[in-house]
Amino acid sequence: MSTKPQHSPPSDPSTAAEWIEFYYQQGWSDGLPLVPPTEASVRIMLAAGGVTAEDILGVIDERNAIIPAEKVAINAVMAGCLPEYFPVVLAAVQALCHPDFHYHNPATSTGGSGLVVIVNGPLGPALGINATNNVFGPGVRANATIGRALRLVMMNVLNTRPGFLDKATLGTPAKYTCCFAENEVDHPWTPLHVARGFRPADSTVTLYASNTLMGVYNQLARTPEPLLLEFADAICNLATPNIYGFNETLIVLAGEHAEIVRRSGWGRRQVQEFVMQHARRTVADFKRAARRLRPKVPVNVLVTKS
Repeated sequence: MSTKPQHSPPSDPSTAAEWIEFYYQQGWSDGLPLVPPTEASVRIMLAAGGVTAEDILGVIDERNAIIPAEKVAINAVMAGCLPEYFPVVLAAVQALCHPDFHYHNPATSTGGSGLVVIVNGPLGPALGINATNNVFGPGVRANATIGRALRLVMMNVLNTRPGFLDKATLGTPAKYTCCFAENEVDHPWTPLHVARGFRPADSTVTLYASNTLMGVYNQLARTPEPLLLEFADAICNLATPNIYGFNETLIVLAGEHAEIVRRSGWGRRQVQEFVMQHARRTVADFKRAARRLRPKVPVNVLVTKS
């Protein structure tokens, strides 16, 4: 993306429609309409993040690419972000550039991972990021636009476009956007960021590459064991890359399931160990799938409410 934003906002709806069509023609869209950026809207976005246009947010070594703050601000505007969302977008971009994330693998593989932005701490409720009902669904601007901004940065700044650097065989709708907050109210344990060494008052962003979403439905269990057996079965299905032992697994417990483990007194570590112990298949299963490895999957567990 080399063009600068236009100098004045499109006050005429027909003019805005022309700009939107122009962006489609340039290949800057994820398939949905974009908000036309202006110099003023980009400047406000940068100020909200406490950065200047020239600041370099990070480097993707595998792509020999740098990410300037101005380009991120432009894409955040086009995604529909409010300025107050921009610090979350910045943190997600910086996580994307961290060497431990290994951008090339989830962004360009045939597996087609969606990038999940998980927000913890006071900033989530302050921005209205959904952490409860329909947490992975539509309807909340913060969730939709923050995750979308990250995908647009990948496409327009890093050139990770479908069929070019993005080699996903099927992909996932989560590649449009996937952002949510952990529900820290009535939490059975410490929240994810506290478990990872941050203070409860800290606001954090965790970036996770997810191959797919898989729902686990159980409204009959009254104790953790039968419920968690279903989670264990889900994460070691024979088609998952977990059989190679190189993936992490993210389990998101909704309110009813979280309440089951709360009443039982089970801690996060006990849940993780139970799932790990039961996430396995027989040798016969693996032979049928032309696989011979037992799953080894680190398990992270966090909570939403429904």
